[in-house]
Amino acid sequence: MQTIIDYIVENAQSKSGFDIWMRRVKLADWSNIKDIKASFSSADQIGGTNRVIFDIGGNKYRMICSCRSGRKNFHLYINWIGTHAEYTKLCDSNKQYTIDKY
Repeated sequence: MQTIIDYIVENAQSKSGFDIWMRRVKLADWSNIKDIKASFSSADQIGGTNRVIFDIGGNKYRMICSCRSGRKNFHLYINWIGTHAEYTKLCDSNKQYTIDKY
């Protein structure tokens, strides 16, 4: 969560969108990517990877997360946060599969 908080500090206009996302995640009980899709219908798996892209704040922001299933828990790791335009540049350079900024 600190990564999101840091992003909000630098991009104050993103606060309401990320606040909504964080509230929904705190209540989530996921065990796989299908569960994420059930909570966030706009979330998409990136190719056949363990990465999910979230639309935040009415699609103004994007967040790439990696998912891992543990023995007892499902873990979500933030790989990248940015604007929709910045995400488009990532896709144009085919980096959405490998970027790991955080």
